[in-house]
Amino acid sequence: MNRILVIDDDIELCELLTDYLSSEGFAVQTCNHGEQGASQALAEEYALVVLDVMLPGINGFDVLRKIRKRSNVPVIMLTARGDDIDRIVGLELGADDYLPKPFNPRELVARIRAVQRRSENGEKAISPAAETTAELLLGDILLCPASRTVKRAGQNIELTSAEFTLLEVLLRRAGQVVSREDLVKKVLGRRLSAYDRSIDVHVSALRKKLGHQSGNSERIRTVRGIGYLYSLPESAR
Repeated sequence: MNRILVIDDDIELCELLTDYLSSEGFAVQTCNHGEQGASQALAEEYALVVLDVMLPGINGFDVLRKIRKRSNVPVIMLTARGDDIDRIVGLELGADDYLPKPFNPRELVARIRAVQRRSENGEKAISPAAETTAELLLGDILLCPASRTVKRAGQNIELTSAEFTLLEVLLRRAGQVVSREDLVKKVLGRRLSAYDRSIDVHVSALRKKLGHQSGNSERIRTVRGIGYLYSLPESAR
């Protein structure tokens, strides 16, 4: 499914994106109002939503909140260049990625394809094919790549596409430090750039959803200046 919904009040930008994304094989629908955009995103099935922060009616954050109450459709937010707060808030609310305005449409296509790869294929590149469908059980966490579901102590945990892929990468390398550069490449499908805190926000969201502690250990440890480590349970050490 290659249907994309663009929610942005800039009509000229919507027309530009419609033309460009259509030439890349996507079927594009646009909406220029916050409330209508939220309703449209939930009324039909889309492969991805491109969502601007600044919208008439309700802003992009409120639209995202409405979407996330009922849907895990991938969302890429459009933010003002240099506005780190908007980017962080969007990611904390469940956006899969962000792109600062103004941007090159080719960059948006690259972000869309990166999000699609990890949401549809489970980011198969992170491990051998034989391992991608095998369930991962570590401590109180059970992760199933085939259905892209996660349970903690038997309870379902709702994760975004980025959060799921991040957790899978960390679990497969539990007990080892994974660099931020490596995580950004495997989880977000791009290179780490200066001042990019996206992966840190996704880690923070995972901690909140899974619980900061696993037994007597910190579940996901920050290794300052390097990256993150998912702690092995005491029985596996």
